Amino acid sequence: MNEVHFGGFWRRGAAFFIDQIIISFLMLLIGVIFLQGYYAFDIGEFSLMSFMTASWFTALFINLFYFTYFHGTSGQTPGKMIMDLKVIHASGGKITLGTGFLRWVGCVISALFWGLGLIWIAFDRKKQGWHDKIAKTTVIRTINGGETPPPAA
Repeated sequence: MNEVHFGGFWRRGAAFFIDQIIISFLMLLIGVIFLQGYYAFDIGEFSLMSFMTASWFTALFINLFYFTYFHGTSGQTPGKMIMDLKVIHASGGKITLGTGFLRWVGCVISALFWGLGLIWIAFDRKKQGWHDKIAKTTVIRTINGGETPPPAA
């Protein structure tokens, strides 16, 4: 029987970093399109505050959609694919879009407390952050792109 390997702190951090590079590229692309539209249609008074507010809400929405969609459909973001990681339900099954959304909300909560819920991954026996515990998920390592067996209950 194959042994389950949980996704550890550094590997998960590297996957998140890769995902943030992708999201940053998307934000840059959206920003360029937005500014082109602003200049092309002469929208009117444009303040730094309105740009920052729009940017913040756009980034929040992109993060929400990106992580909810990828985790909820395949259990893997592009960063997790590259790092051979997969999010699964703690019982071993696939997660849904609803669970992916709950996990994203849990991740926001984990980050709000000085990142303690994320640092928790480094010390937890099953390498679960608070967001994993909230959504009842775990992150496992895949072997050569294939599946690993579900964790023992």
